[in-house]
Amino acid sequence: MPVIELNNIGKIYNTKSIPVTALKAVNLTIAPGEFVAIVGPSGSGKTTLLNLIGGLDRPTSGQVIIEGRDLTAMKQSEIIDFRLQRIGFVFQAYNLIPVLTARENVEFIMLLQKRKKTERVKRSAELLKSVGLEDLMDRRPTELSGGQQQRVAVARALASIPAFVLADEPTANLDGASALNLLDIMEELNQQHKITFIFSTHDSRVVARAHRIITLEDGEIVKDETADSLKG
Repeated sequence: MPVIELNNIGKIYNTKSIPVTALKAVNLTIAPGEFVAIVGPSGSGKTTLLNLIGGLDRPTSGQVIIEGRDLTAMKQSEIIDFRLQRIGFVFQAYNLIPVLTARENVEFIMLLQKRKKTERVKRSAELLKSVGLEDLMDRRPTELSGGQQQRVAVARALASIPAFVLADEPTANLDGASALNLLDIMEELNQQHKITFIFSTHDSRVVARAHRIITLEDGEIVKDETADSLKG
């Protein structure tokens, strides 16, 4: 079963009474364990597409089906709960809570899920170790570099044991070495643990690692290629 299925998704924003079409009848299926980059020029609909997949916005038309469940048929409260339980997010701006330590930031999602403290402590430590931050768990975001903060964000995204992780321009604020280090970690998580990653990106380094590259232009998918087909 696909982890993500989009059926004729359309999105129109009404800005100052002028309708702006962000997506036009997009059809897309993503299988478990894929490592996907969504690319295209600014304004092509990349972030809108991620927001619809993540339940952060509702489509104007069509269906968003996650693990067989139709998000477009859910109440807002149901979407919020489903998102908390099944979807991980990594944002360009990290979005860490500044007064919490790295460990507490990762634990926070599990606290919202009402998991037991022993489980929260154990899993947060395991996740921070998996992203190479086992010695920095008690530092707050201001005491971490940009690359380290983004690794905390990846650990936090995985805390809920999500169906997939959505990463919106995750390397945009990182220097070259930090970006490559983050990509190494996410690629390892994908290959060893079969975690599905979907990136929205302009970064050629992300595209180079992707196993599938989906190109958007003017709200439509104009290319959907695998890395193997591009090499060929």
